[in-house]
Amino acid sequence: METVEMNSVSLKRPRSEDDVANADEIKRQKILEKSKAGNDSGQSIENVTEQPEDTKSEIIPNEESEEQEEEELEDSDEDGDPESFADMMKHGLTESDVGITKFVSSHKGFSGILKERYSDFVVHEIGKDGRVSHLDDFSVPVDDEDPSEETFTVLSDEDKQRLEELQLFKNKETSVAIEVIEDTKEKRTIIHQAVKSLFPGLETKTEDRDGKKYIIAYHAAGKKALANPRKHSWPKSRGSYCHFVLYKENKDTMDAINVLSKFLRVKPNIFSYMGTKDKRAITVQEIAVLRITAQRLAHLNKCLMNFKLGNFSYKNHPLKLGELQGNHFTVVLRNITGTDDQIEQAMHSLREIGFINYYGMQRFGTTAVPTYQIGRAILQNNWNEVMDLILKPRPGAEKGYLVKCREEWAKTKDPAAALKKLPVKRCVEGQLLRGLLKYGMKNIISAFGIIPRNNRLMYIHSYQSYVWNNMVSKRIEEYGLRAVPGDLILKGATAVHIEEGDIDNYTIHDVVMPLPGFDVIYPKHKIGEAYKEMLVADNLDINNMRHKIRDYSLSGAYRKIIIRPQNVNWEVVAYDDPKIPLFTTDLDKLEGKPLPVLPTDGKFRALKMEFSLPPSTYATMAIREVLKMDTSIKNQTQLNTTWLR
Repeated sequence: METVEMNSVSLKRPRSEDDVANADEIKRQKILEKSKAGNDSGQSIENVTEQPEDTKSEIIPNEESEEQEEEELEDSDEDGDPESFADMMKHGLTESDVGITKFVSSHKGFSGILKERYSDFVVHEIGKDGRVSHLDDFSVPVDDEDPSEETFTVLSDEDKQRLEELQLFKNKETSVAIEVIEDTKEKRTIIHQAVKSLFPGLETKTEDRDGKKYIIAYHAAGKKALANPRKHSWPKSRGSYCHFVLYKENKDTMDAINVLSKFLRVKPNIFSYMGTKDKRAITVQEIAVLRITAQRLAHLNKCLMNFKLGNFSYKNHPLKLGELQGNHFTVVLRNITGTDDQIEQAMHSLREIGFINYYGMQRFGTTAVPTYQIGRAILQNNWNEVMDLILKPRPGAEKGYLVKCREEWAKTKDPAAALKKLPVKRCVEGQLLRGLLKYGMKNIISAFGIIPRNNRLMYIHSYQSYVWNNMVSKRIEEYGLRAVPGDLILKGATAVHIEEGDIDNYTIHDVVMPLPGFDVIYPKHKIGEAYKEMLVADNLDINNMRHKIRDYSLSGAYRKIIIRPQNVNWEVVAYDDPKIPLFTTDLDKLEGKPLPVLPTDGKFRALKMEFSLPPSTYATMAIREVLKMDTSIKNQTQLNTTWLR
C-alpha cells in the first residue's frame, strides 16, 4: 500500500549536552505537572500510520453515543502537547533500529524543516493511465434525470432527523409521515425525490389522512437496503459509479471517507479508491462511489471543512487498491542550511542515482513497542507474547487513559477491569480486551481476531519490512551500487538470478530483493545466507513461512532496492514569514489566490522540490537522501527538534 508521510520534522544539529539535559528536565517536569492535573495528552499506542483499507468500516459496533464520545476524546488532543509528544518519542525507534543505515550519494548533508506546515507537503495521485489527479473543475455533469436543487431544501431539519433515524433503524417506527404543505403534484414529486435520493433504502408513497396529503417513507428491503442503493432509482444510461477528485487538507483518506459517508447517510464501503493518503499533507486523489449523484456530492462543498470535491464523471467501474502508477510530490523544506553547491549535488544525485527504497519509519509504529515485534510474535505462534506486547505498560508519555488501562492490566490481568479504564474502545488495545472478554484468556487467537484484518496483517508486514530493510543495508555494504552475480532481477513477474555472463546487461536499478515468504527465491550470494541467519535468530524457518492460520502465511514479494524518482525539479527561494505558503495549491488556483511576493534576500531559505514516485515507496526516504539526516522522530527529539504543529 502506498503511503504519504507523517508529522512535522525539524532536522537540526544538536546543542550542547548540558543544554539538552536542562531542556529535558524542564520537559519532564511539565509532563509530570500535566499528568497530575489530568491532562492526558500524547499519541495512541497502536495507531499504525499506514492506513489500511476498510479499517474504520470494520470497527466493532458500538452505541452511537459511545462512538461520538470517543471521536471527541480522540479529536480533543489528537496532536497532543508538543512537550509530551517529544517525551514519548525518546522511547521510540531510530532508523538504525529498523535497518535504515546507508546512503547512496556522496554530498555533505544539511539541515531543513520538513512539514513546518502541513501545506508544505502536497501529494497528487498518478492514475494507471499516467494522468496526475488535479482538482480544477467544480461543475456537475448535466443530467436531465437529476433532481432539482429544491430537493436539498424541501425537507425540514426535523423531517431529516426523523428520516435518518428511520433509515438507520434507530427507533421502533416502521414509517415516517411528512405532511405536504401547499399541496401540489409538483411539491409531492419533489418530496418523493428528496427522500429517495437523500436517504437510500427508503421508499415513499402518498396517503390521504383527515383530508390532508402525507408522504409516507418506509423501508423497502430491510437492513440490506442501506448498503445496497436501489437499482431501479438509477438511470440505466448512466454509469453506476460517480468518480470524483477529492482534495483534502490535514485528514487521512479513511477519515475523509467516514465524514463523506456520515453526511451522505450511506455506508463507507460503497466508496473505493486506489491508495490511502496520510493526514498531515494536502492530498489530491480520485474516489469512486456507488450510485450517488454528482449533484449530491457537489452539494457537500457548501458544508465541509478541509475538503473539496470536483471533476465529476460517471463510469461503470469502481476503483481498486493498487491500480495507481504512483504519486507526485511537491515538498518544501524550510530554513535550510545547505550551500547552493550542496543542494545542487544532492538534487542531481536524487535525479540521477535515486535513493535506497527503504520502508519508512511510519511502517514500524511510533512507540517503544515496534509493530515488527508484534508481527514476529505472530509468526512464531507466540500468542501470549502478542497479547503482552500490545497490552503491557511501556515507557514514554501517552494518553492517560491508556496508561491507566495498561497499569490495570499489569496488575490484574482482568480484561473487564482494564477495559473500564479505557473510554476509547476502538483502539487496538480496546479491541483485544473485548476479544479476551468474549473468548477468554485461553483463546488469545480468537480474541486477537476481533481486531480488523488489515490491522492484524499490518503487524506481520511490518516484520517483513524490518527484515528487508536490514538485508538491503547489508547488500549495499557488501556489494555497493552495482549489480553482481547472484542478485535477483524481475523478468515479467518472475524473479531470476543474474548469471556471470549477463552481468553487463543490468544495473543496480534492475536489482530486487525479496520480502521473506514461501513463494520467493533468495539471492545466490552472501545476502541469501544472511536472510536465513536473521530468521533463525528470530526462531523462524525461512523454508517454512506458512502459518497454521492461513491469514498469517507469508507468500513474500519482490521490491527494487534503488528507486530513481521521475520528474525531479527544485528551486531555492528566500522568505521572511514562516507562515506564508511558498506555492499555490489546486484550490488556490480555483479561488484565484495569487502566490505571495517573495523577497529576493529574505531571512530564511527554503528548498522547493518536486518528484514522482511509484506506489509503496516513501517520500521521506527520498528526502532523507537529500538531507543525509535520520528521519526518525526519536532522533530529531534528541537533536533538540522543534516540533512545529
